[in-house]
Amino acid sequence: MHEQTTRTAAGPLSRPYLEVTVAVLALVTIVAFESMAVSTAMPDVARELDAVRSYGFAFSVMLTAQLLGIVLAGVWTDRSGPLPGAFVGQVLLAVGSTTCGLAERFDVFLVGRALTGLGGGLLVVMLYVIAGRVYPEVIRPRLFTYVSAAWVLPALAGPPVSAWVTEHLSWRWVFLGVVVPVLVTVLALRRAQQRTDTSRLREVVSTRDHRTHVRTAWAGVAVALAAGALQFGSHELDLELSAKTVVGLVGLLGVAVVAPVLLPRATWVMGRGLPSVILSRALLCAAFYGGITYVPLFLVGQRGASLQVAGLALAVGAIGWALGAWYQGHDVLHLPRYRLVEVGGVFLAAGLVWLSAVAWADLPGWLSVLALFLAGLAMGTGVTTTTVVALELSPVHDHGEASSALQLSDVLGSVLGIAAATAAFAALHVPGQDNPLFGAIFLGLALVAAVVVPAGQRIRT
Repeated sequence: MHEQTTRTAAGPLSRPYLEVTVAVLALVTIVAFESMAVSTAMPDVARELDAVRSYGFAFSVMLTAQLLGIVLAGVWTDRSGPLPGAFVGQVLLAVGSTTCGLAERFDVFLVGRALTGLGGGLLVVMLYVIAGRVYPEVIRPRLFTYVSAAWVLPALAGPPVSAWVTEHLSWRWVFLGVVVPVLVTVLALRRAQQRTDTSRLREVVSTRDHRTHVRTAWAGVAVALAAGALQFGSHELDLELSAKTVVGLVGLLGVAVVAPVLLPRATWVMGRGLPSVILSRALLCAAFYGGITYVPLFLVGQRGASLQVAGLALAVGAIGWALGAWYQGHDVLHLPRYRLVEVGGVFLAAGLVWLSAVAWADLPGWLSVLALFLAGLAMGTGVTTTTVVALELSPVHDHGEASSALQLSDVLGSVLGIAAATAAFAALHVPGQDNPLFGAIFLGLALVAAVVVPAGQRIRT
């Protein structure tokens, strides 16, 4: 009894949990750094591999594979616990980064991005399951505080570091530089497994039977294939009917048909309560990531900014996200939770309209920084709130399913937003004369963000 009380009162960095905590935070830091660093380096990657028109494809392919990894991770965890998937996820992350760093052709680079996404999808789910099973409930809030810091710090440091490496060495070292830390975390997690009581990780507690597992896995494969077809049809798009266009339309139809199987019923029609939480999250991610993906290309290609400046702009967005997340946890205005989601939609729409104005009116590029701060503030306020609300609206025994739905909405929204922006850019791109095109893309995504406002009102039950 005394031992149990001591362990319950301990923190994530106390001796019983220290090695698991260090391994988890190291993995989160690496994944976050890789994500932000790649965004900064991609303009150089696209130019060197002759893939400017397919710029967004490198992001959406990774997200599609991540979508598949998230679905399969849930099934794998139920059947075998989180550790096998965590180790495989790390290996895939290392192999994918190596493939990207050594790629001489864009198709090989895309294979590397797909492997990276699959590994990242496995890791995201596995790490949250590890957190849920290793740590007592009383200390989990402190753990997630550390996890949030592990996301924010790389978001601030990743872009400028990536820009420096790309300009002074090569973009290839942005990817290759991730490999050694990942392999170190493999050893760290293995050591933590040997020195920490991980018996609870092997306890498989699932309310889903084998048939449900199989159906979920196949649905995940189907929606990933549909999303892949959508992206294939949208990259390097020409405004004419072709076999490639048909593949893209079939992919869009496939996402619309299969995704509802993996999400709460009535999500697409703005059902009251949890469905509207999930829809709001998807819309926020579609608008934000569809826009943020093209900001570095806009600043470098249209404003002549250096990669360092583009990286700093993304870092300012990360600061806004951190402040928004802090505010929603200390809401001094005491707004209802659903109102915070609406506020996020309004702020994000305003930030994207601002970006559109900067592009369309040929304003100085530094004004984009203020728009990115506003967009980040919106995401920190809105997306973080959707996590809290989703758990509040779900019975305890459905928290795992709700968490999976949130992660799927993240990826699906991001895939659809980036695919739409990629299709528009590929079809209408004119080198050096893309101000109106960027303005139209950012404005279209602002309209997507505006839909979050009525969706937020439907959250109230």
